[in-house]
Amino acid sequence: MTNQEEHDRIAPCTPILPADPDVKEDIMDQQKITILYCRLSNEDALDGESNSIQNQRELLTRYANEHGYSNLKILVDDGYTGTNFNRPGVQEGIELVKQGLVGAWIVKDMSRFGRDYLQVGQYTELVFPSYDVRFIAINDGVDSSKGDDDFTPFRNLFNDFYAKDTSKKVKAILRARGTSGKHMNRAPYGYREDPERRGYWLIDEEAAAVVKHIFDLYLDGKSPTRIARILEQEHTLTVRAYQAQKKGNPLPAEPYGWAHQSVVDILRRMEYSGCTCNFKTYSRSYKLKKRIPNKPEDMFIIPDTQEAIVSKEQWDRAQELLENRRRMTKGVRHGFFSGLLYCADCGSKLHFCTCKRYDGEQDRYVCARYKSNRGDCSAHYIREAVLRELVLERIQAVNAYIRDDAEGFQEEWMQCQRDAQERSIREGKKQIAKAKKRLADIDTLIIRIYEDSVLGNLSQERYKKMAESYEAEQEQLQLEIGVMEDWVDTQENQKNSYDQFKALTEKYVDVTELTQTIVNEYIKKIIVYAPERSDGKRQQKIKIIFNFVEEVDIPSVNGPIIYEQSNNSKKTA
Repeated sequence: MTNQEEHDRIAPCTPILPADPDVKEDIMDQQKITILYCRLSNEDALDGESNSIQNQRELLTRYANEHGYSNLKILVDDGYTGTNFNRPGVQEGIELVKQGLVGAWIVKDMSRFGRDYLQVGQYTELVFPSYDVRFIAINDGVDSSKGDDDFTPFRNLFNDFYAKDTSKKVKAILRARGTSGKHMNRAPYGYREDPERRGYWLIDEEAAAVVKHIFDLYLDGKSPTRIARILEQEHTLTVRAYQAQKKGNPLPAEPYGWAHQSVVDILRRMEYSGCTCNFKTYSRSYKLKKRIPNKPEDMFIIPDTQEAIVSKEQWDRAQELLENRRRMTKGVRHGFFSGLLYCADCGSKLHFCTCKRYDGEQDRYVCARYKSNRGDCSAHYIREAVLRELVLERIQAVNAYIRDDAEGFQEEWMQCQRDAQERSIREGKKQIAKAKKRLADIDTLIIRIYEDSVLGNLSQERYKKMAESYEAEQEQLQLEIGVMEDWVDTQENQKNSYDQFKALTEKYVDVTELTQTIVNEYIKKIIVYAPERSDGKRQQKIKIIFNFVEEVDIPSVNGPIIYEQSNNSKKTA
């Protein structure tokens, strides 16, 4: 008989650990967020329904349910490019990743996550592994839990190439549209869209009158800030308020509160002179969305495409005044010639100096680099009263010369205009010849790649892509050639603008007193030389350069003036 001993049952004092140490981590992962990310750009939408947000959402949700993922969070970026990661949805997800709240990130394919292979690689190979995030691209068979996929970097690179190729095609389309003579942007304040012709503008009479008023005030010597206050006092609706009124929307809180910058923007708008101006900005790369102002020579400008609100001469003069913006002084008076005077020795502007105790008699201009005899240039001191007298006499001399020999002046002036016009036509013809040569070269290149394709030296897919690229460039060149040829024909048949100049001189034919408007329309700049002493007299030379007769030889007008201060005498050198 066997003796049996009874023992008390001992309650377990420690928990049983699972054999698989990852079980606990899986449980924790199920408590974390599973991000289902969807993205669709405007270009991807052209590929059809397969990339639609609804299709992506259904595919990702079904996959997550079938594989046991819970705590789902769907993030969507609809209408955002994949060439950068400045997207609200993806940024929200990345922030959750950095907080350690995400266990898995699932996308339809790698291109939905992004098309910049450098940034995609940074997130999938560095950021996600650092925070223990499982990354899955369903259609591409990518799953970070199954180890590295050697083909994934190449797939990302192909996605990047796709974005680059799409960018080229879009640029080609925009280039063709921009060189066709149509406006690429919306009609600005002062114009309205032509309902019958897309890309063309018509005059908006009410707003155009305000634009014309702004240019007149500026050429009359008013600063942009002063113009803004005048418009406010006249109860002129701002651009924003005017557009709201046109659409029947409520007016903003301050409907007459014109800003200084709004006035400057209107003064700088080239289209008010009646031209089309496309390609004002560009981006350095298809991955960068920042727009950079283009150089004037890189813009595409076609004159006389719509009715002008201001003349080309008025617009050009406004730009010169904007470039030589006048510095407002603390005194009550402001310089009549501020922004127009230049030092003959150092090229700097002359600053206006005034004194309240004298009634304008001691108002004078001094070289900006004089700095109270502490700079590296002399004062080039000259009084404003003297300048007023000299400039008035010169303007009267110009008008007298034109009255006495109108036909001779017209012939010489028109010859100068023709010379400039012919130079412009020659340059246009050079551009046409260059474009035609490139067009012929592309024909040769297409023949070569076709032969390479037939001989088996070039794959059919590669040939197709290269041929499409060359054909797109050919189409763009043909449009540019057509536009440039039309422009050259217009220039060759264009009448000289002497009538506009003649109207200006007739307008001021009997000038007895200077006004700011007369100075701005006539004078381009005044060069002031350093004074010299001869026989105890102070002599100073100045040279007045007019806007419209700079290249026309007018005796006793284009030469410099020597002013003797001792007896207020003047003589022409």
